[in-house]
Amino acid sequence: MSSGATLKAVASTIPARLDRLPWSPFHTRMIIALGVAWVLDGIEITIASSVVGELTSPLTLGLSTTAAGGLATVYLLGEVVGALFFGAMSDKLGRRNLFMITLSVYMIGSGLTFFTWGSGPGWVVFLYLTRFIAGLGIGGEYAAINAAIDEMMPARYRGRVDIGINGTYWLGAIIGTLVATGMLNLFISYPDWGWRVAFLVGPILGIAIILMRRGLPESPRWLMMHGREAEAEEAITDIENRVRASGREIRPVGEEEAIVLKPGTNYGYWALTRVLFKTYPQRAVLSASLMITQSFLYNAIFFTYVLVLTNFYGISVTTAPLFLIFFAIGNLAGPLLLGRYFDTIGRKFMISGTYILSGVLLVISAWLFEIGAFNATTQTIAWCVIFFFASAGASSAYLTVSEIFPIEVRAKAIAVFFSIGMGVGAFGPLFYGWLIGDGLDRTPMFIGYLIGAGIMMIGGVIEILFGINAEGQSLEDVATPLSAAVETEMNA
Repeated sequence: MSSGATLKAVASTIPARLDRLPWSPFHTRMIIALGVAWVLDGIEITIASSVVGELTSPLTLGLSTTAAGGLATVYLLGEVVGALFFGAMSDKLGRRNLFMITLSVYMIGSGLTFFTWGSGPGWVVFLYLTRFIAGLGIGGEYAAINAAIDEMMPARYRGRVDIGINGTYWLGAIIGTLVATGMLNLFISYPDWGWRVAFLVGPILGIAIILMRRGLPESPRWLMMHGREAEAEEAITDIENRVRASGREIRPVGEEEAIVLKPGTNYGYWALTRVLFKTYPQRAVLSASLMITQSFLYNAIFFTYVLVLTNFYGISVTTAPLFLIFFAIGNLAGPLLLGRYFDTIGRKFMISGTYILSGVLLVISAWLFEIGAFNATTQTIAWCVIFFFASAGASSAYLTVSEIFPIEVRAKAIAVFFSIGMGVGAFGPLFYGWLIGDGLDRTPMFIGYLIGAGIMMIGGVIEILFGINAEGQSLEDVATPLSAAVETEMNA
């Protein structure tokens, strides 16, 4: 914990001024410029999964299947490290500084992948390093971007925006599948070029996005909490002027809506641990549960779905990835169509409902799978229906973590629970891959689906017990800042 004790408490209306803003083109631009992080992650993971077979060919890098499979592991490890490192930096140095840095790190890592020209041990290390760096950037994006969006989004729109943005991962998955398939076929006579060009799509998109981000202000809430009152006032005034310039009317904010804060304290991960387990133990349990349950289910189903299609339904390895496009469409539609209900019907009902309903539907689907009632098409339709709801639920896990902890530790909290979810979820593909086996016996997979359904429903029950009704509330009302001061201190 650092110095800030000498800074005096201040009364600020900035949170109220941000929350009362009507929707405007500024907000649309912000969610496009910042929300692309999830699209990029979907593109990266899908392209890497789609070209992994190509990288084992003697005509390309000639990697062993073990080395090729390690690409995803290294990338995911980079995401965890990036989330923890850049999450701390975001709370310390600012949201805007970090969301520019993290995107640049991702672009460098993914761009360098193109230059893996050899197949020797040194080149394998280089390839792994590029994937790790790309993961660093994307992991940092998750922490910095979620914090920035929540802090600048009007309270009544925060739920649907977070849910929708997190769901756009699947738009990236669709783009990644089409790009990888297109590039591999376009360069079919030059196999060592197709996969390389595919990895350049993300950085090229990143160039356009980094130009959009240059015009975004720093989070006024973050500036205020770090004693930079003049800059915070300048930032909020800039945002209000942009909203007025689009023809929107803005109601005045009275001094009675001010919140009294004492800015200037930086909290490290050790202090965050005390906050989580002493001040907010139930919220910590809630956050960990939602992140772990959705991560386990998603990693288990998504990363083994092609194996299910090929082993149980006889779909060829070249055709199976196309089924993932329809799977991704269902996952994208859920958050986009259900997101607004998290603001209107409410967080607890919608989060618990999507978790429990997707679990119940998975039980029914597991039974139909066990008795052989599905073919590849109907199995995919079933997954689309299940994950229409599960995807909205999974996105709500990120929403929950990003809004129920104080501003001083928000990005670090996102990073910690993201890392916990990724760490536990990583066991899902291994477990389900073992259950699939040679595809001759469906019973182990049936049991595995029941386990996944049960885990998801547990997440829903924990939401019922510990969930927070955060819809329409200011972030400061959902989680009082750690540095909130009493009114008498203003006159000291």
